[in-house]
Amino acid sequence: MASGQLRVGLVGAGVMAGVHLTNLIELGHRVSVFSEAGAAELVAGTPATTVDDYEALLDDVDWVLIATPTDSHFDFAVRALRRGRDVIVEKPLARTYREAIELAELADSVGRRLLPGHVVRFFPEYVQLQRAVSSGALGSLAVLRFTRAGSFPTRSAWFADVARSGGIVFDQMLHDLDFARWLAGDVVAVSAVSRHDGSGTSPVQAAHVTLRHASGAITLSSGVWGAQHLEFRTSFSVAGTGGILEHDSAGERPSTAQLDHDHPIDGLLPARDAAEDPYLTELTAFLDPDADPTRIVSARDGAEAVRIAEAALASLATGHPAGLPT
Repeated sequence: MASGQLRVGLVGAGVMAGVHLTNLIELGHRVSVFSEAGAAELVAGTPATTVDDYEALLDDVDWVLIATPTDSHFDFAVRALRRGRDVIVEKPLARTYREAIELAELADSVGRRLLPGHVVRFFPEYVQLQRAVSSGALGSLAVLRFTRAGSFPTRSAWFADVARSGGIVFDQMLHDLDFARWLAGDVVAVSAVSRHDGSGTSPVQAAHVTLRHASGAITLSSGVWGAQHLEFRTSFSVAGTGGILEHDSAGERPSTAQLDHDHPIDGLLPARDAAEDPYLTELTAFLDPDADPTRIVSARDGAEAVRIAEAALASLATGHPAGLPT
């Protein structure tokens, strides 16, 4: 193999597998694809190859990237880790907290890397926000608000099956639940409400999750899976004792700042490069042994995000606030 080239086994042939395949090839890695369906179509016209058996894939790769339905993540990851392979798992890390923590513990015991694909941590506006918080520019955090909206994922039936996908909280809102914990610290209580309309030809689902952090901060996260014509949109507003930092993807400017400082802290609001692909940035950081370790999402981070999402589902089921599962 060429210097720096890795052998990567890509599991799955859906939309996210296609995104990762393009970027893995751009990075110069050798890619083999295993999927129960669609692998040949995915690799057509690319230098990637297909493998008909998962165990055979594991025989011939250094890394495994799992981009399959959520309820299959655990089995694929366990088998890869036990074979001594490093693993990237598209979020969420697993369908339950017990599965997620078991994966994290297994990775530790076998000495392999297990990285959850929380790509929002690599979007420029969210990178700016995290740096503002870690630098102290926002002071002590008080209220964090996140929104995330897009069309209902009708391309595959498993998204609508909460037992398999976890629904909107696990699949869509997990990004903001993870990010809120990264900024404001551990979560001690979760409450959630949701609305689901499966009538007609265009299902709609919405949820609102409130987090109480051990630090005293409160996070309000809202998610929408809407009609098929709905464009994807995100926003955040994070307020602390030092000021406010906001973002709305629908605005002309990706970020605005209101900080009690004479001038912005260096690097707080760099111009956004429209050509930057956060999925490519994520894979570069994950696969580069010399990458900045603060950019790496740990398996424990992935497990904690699942833990928060599971508490949100418990709150939805009971109509009452929920503690985090143990």
